[in-house]
Amino acid sequence: MTADSAEAFALGQDEIAALRKQLRGPLLLPGEPAYDEARSVWNAMIDRRPTLVARCLDVGDVVTAVNFARDHNIPLSVKGGGHNIAGLAVGPGLLLDFSLMREVQLDPAARTARAAAGCLLSDVDQATQVYGLAAPLGFVSTTGIAGLTLGGGFGYLTRRAGWTCDNLLSLNVVTATGEIVVASAEENPDLFWGLRGGGGNFGVVTSFEYRLYPVGPEIYGGIRFWPAEDAPAVLDLYRTLVASAPPEQVCVAFLRFAPPAPWLPPEIHFKPVVGILICDTGPLADAAERAAPIKSFGAPLGDVLQPRTYLSQQSLLDATQPPGRRNYWKSEYLPRLEPALLERAIAHARRMVSPYSAIILFPIGGALNRLPEGHSAAGNRDAAFALIIACAWEDAAADADNISWVRSTWRDLRAFSTGGTYVNFLTAEEGEERIRAAYGPNYARLVEVKRRWDPENLFHTNKNIVPRPA
Repeated sequence: MTADSAEAFALGQDEIAALRKQLRGPLLLPGEPAYDEARSVWNAMIDRRPTLVARCLDVGDVVTAVNFARDHNIPLSVKGGGHNIAGLAVGPGLLLDFSLMREVQLDPAARTARAAAGCLLSDVDQATQVYGLAAPLGFVSTTGIAGLTLGGGFGYLTRRAGWTCDNLLSLNVVTATGEIVVASAEENPDLFWGLRGGGGNFGVVTSFEYRLYPVGPEIYGGIRFWPAEDAPAVLDLYRTLVASAPPEQVCVAFLRFAPPAPWLPPEIHFKPVVGILICDTGPLADAAERAAPIKSFGAPLGDVLQPRTYLSQQSLLDATQPPGRRNYWKSEYLPRLEPALLERAIAHARRMVSPYSAIILFPIGGALNRLPEGHSAAGNRDAAFALIIACAWEDAAADADNISWVRSTWRDLRAFSTGGTYVNFLTAEEGEERIRAAYGPNYARLVEVKRRWDPENLFHTNKNIVPRPA
């Protein structure tokens, strides 16, 4: 008997049959068709086998599954897009798979969208861009909206609009007692506060209502790469440009190996490079003028900075994040870009082990800094940049070397941190200390919200907020 077998949770065939009968969507057991598809996640380091998988079709299925997990005292996990680095979407016990719930409802006049919890970024972007609108989501189109939003969320529109969760208007939630509630500024405001950054700790969110912004359909964006030896000059230029960039212009710096992209010469594929990625959602003429210092700098190895659709921009990095690779990341928030940080980052980039590694500097300062720290659980209102140390590889035998590179790089560069970190990029091994760092002074209030809405910690397969006694 395995630890995740039905017997381990005292589930009989009659109970499983009864659950199957109550669900509108399929209930999958190990060995059944689609079970492996449903339990798989983006990070190949995660290989967990839940006892049961409920592929929910509607909110009724979610209520049924939550009640079943609570009444039978079995762990409950929730999978939206399955793109999270920690792979906590899949655990032992009962897995709720939202991949069949991907409806997007729009109100273009009000500039709002309601998206079901199984939606990927691409689902929302494709629906909203028909009207020249966009929600402030992430920057890889295959990411699920649920995990992104509940953990804060940042992307190309963050400088204009703040964290993704800052742009939530309401959420539909199934609580630990199986009740269906609305969380908004008017209804259950404490739950609304906690869900905006506090992850899946307080209930199962079945849909998200977002504020939308005029974006595109055409923007100015793309990437330009230079040889790695130009990194000091390129990053110096980058630091100068981002210091005065308007909120519409997002410039992301990369230290990485050149991807095997068709617009790059084959002879530089997997060679060290430095790059700047741009997404400018301002008027095209102004955006092109702002990009001129980058377009005219040095001798590039490749350049696809140009007018393009916002949908094209949102999927530009997808090929660098395919499912099936082993992934390990660390992240920190930065208050500014120190020259010493850039020097150390260049030195660590020279030690990268895998050709799929990268050190990324993503600017997020702007709208989020104008709100008080306690506006939402996401906090970190002193952050201006996200530092991401990302590593991917394919052979399990290379785990130790790649993880060691990420950890040693992080230990050195975190000296420049605000002290905060992005909760969505925490790996599975990181415990309460790092979760506390992600939430800072908001952590104590999160515990209070947890005690009210999930005092028995039914929702614990996540970056867990433990409901300690007052």
